[in-house]
Amino acid sequence: MSSQEVILHHFDASPFAEKVRVALGIKELSWRSVEIPMVMPKPDLTALTGGYRKTPVMQIGADVFCDTQRIATELNDLGAGPSLFPGDNQGLCAVIAAWSDASLFIPGAGLAMGTNQDLPEAILADRFAFFDFLDRKSLPQQLPSLFARFRAGLQRIEDMLADERSFLLGDTVSWADASCYAPVWMCRSNIAHADELMKNLPLLEAWEQRMKAFGHGRPTVMKASEALKISSSTHSLARPLLDVDAWPKLELDRVVTVTPEDYGAVPVRGRLVRLSQYDVAVARSDERAGEVVVHFPRAGYRVEGL
Repeated sequence: MSSQEVILHHFDASPFAEKVRVALGIKELSWRSVEIPMVMPKPDLTALTGGYRKTPVMQIGADVFCDTQRIATELNDLGAGPSLFPGDNQGLCAVIAAWSDASLFIPGAGLAMGTNQDLPEAILADRFAFFDFLDRKSLPQQLPSLFARFRAGLQRIEDMLADERSFLLGDTVSWADASCYAPVWMCRSNIAHADELMKNLPLLEAWEQRMKAFGHGRPTVMKASEALKISSSTHSLARPLLDVDAWPKLELDRVVTVTPEDYGAVPVRGRLVRLSQYDVAVARSDERAGEVVVHFPRAGYRVEGL
């Protein structure tokens, strides 16, 4: 058991975890799979993150990576396998991923909650509390609009493939493809009338099969207790960094909070280790996880000094 193994904390039904699982398949990586609960509490996960509860979280030793944006860049920096950002297109991939989250995941989450009659009440209650952009009382009336928004997003993917390219950026698969594939995968498994939504999208359907063929790399199961043992017995490899142009103006080692700006806005408190235009990281201590550094993307997160 290596302290530098890629460990993914996730659950099977998470579309954001599917983004990362597909990326692991693209890069043909071996990794360890820690299954986390679908609903709170998640004590083993939050011991690592300091409160962040979104899925997935990636761990390498005592470094904990939150948000698929940050996970993708770290996976790419590992060097093994094909690049997730071919042609130095990291910026374009990030823009397409953000578009997918807004135009496909947001309405898709509403459709999954509003049309999936098999969801237990415990999951429904947890998700309606978590997704503060959804109103449970008015959701049935919103469904026609959500179907329209999701189908329009699917059409944009079809349009991007209109010249019969293999992938969204051309002949080579990228993070943009993984990001747009995840809500399509969610639709197939969690949204009623998925077949009707996917009608008359032949290029998208062929692309979907190409993405599915990448698989998920080579996962092996790990217990959460093993992952915590690794974090508590190793040291972070994070390099301190403070960009002169980074906002807000803070000094390293300042105690700060880092909070998602959308939903699930639980602040994570720690000492500032990195602050750049691309990432922010804080060091924190936990009696079970030990001394860890928690990493976030800069975009989409509020950083406040205490």
